[in-house]
Amino acid sequence: MKFTTKVVGISIPRRRFFHLTLMTVILVLTLVTDLLLNPTFSIAQKPNTVNLTVSAGAGLKAVLEDIRKVYQQQQSDINVTYNFAASGVLQRQIEQGANIDVLIAAASKNMDDLQREGLLLPKTRKNLIKSRVALIGSEKAIGVSSFQDLQKPSVKKIVIGEPRSVPLGAYAEEVFKYFGILEQIKPKLIYARSALEILTFVKSGSVDFGIVHDSAIRPSDKVKILAIAPEKSHAPAIYPAAVLTNSKNPQAAKSFMQFLSSEQAKALYVKYGYTLVR
Repeated sequence: MKFTTKVVGISIPRRRFFHLTLMTVILVLTLVTDLLLNPTFSIAQKPNTVNLTVSAGAGLKAVLEDIRKVYQQQQSDINVTYNFAASGVLQRQIEQGANIDVLIAAASKNMDDLQREGLLLPKTRKNLIKSRVALIGSEKAIGVSSFQDLQKPSVKKIVIGEPRSVPLGAYAEEVFKYFGILEQIKPKLIYARSALEILTFVKSGSVDFGIVHDSAIRPSDKVKILAIAPEKSHAPAIYPAAVLTNSKNPQAAKSFMQFLSSEQAKALYVKYGYTLVR
């Protein structure tokens, strides 16, 4: 005798009905397992996610990584990707048409140039933070406690940023001119491509001393600040930010810009040793 089951008015042999039910359960379990074990397969891939590219001075890497974490907890539909390099390099990339939404520069000059060229979205530029210019040495460095001491014969190598592309290099030369020592120490100068590279040279002992932003130094870096340049000895070390005119997502870019001026972001700037611009 054959047993049948009626489903929506259709008679199905009971064995086949159980078979179909079992296959359905297996299919559902397989889908659920894929969702749990493979986050890329799923709802996590929101079709409306906006991708933002933010170019920033290399020395800002640490604080901006923390800012991104907090921002994306609040704006999960906006994915922020960073492009870190010397501000002069970033400026050239933008001038050559790079697909960038927001720029955070390590000097006003780069932003001024881009603004004159019409490459900044009007009314989005804002000064975020500032820092001081510091003379640093490795833990073993001795005999130097001022910029003038760099003239001593015992000082063999000093690393600074490449002045044409790294704002720190331009600041360093201004400080040396202020103290009247630029010509005397020129033979000792070694040029780096970014603030992070300067710090790496000094930490590794490859050079005796270097010029960086004071905010770049962490307790774990095994370097020490030997002197701080007077504010009047160089152009203000200000970090401006702006949305670019070729941004493909200007609204999302403006949202990120607003967060850069939020109280949460300000707390992180202070944590990393920057001074807020009033």
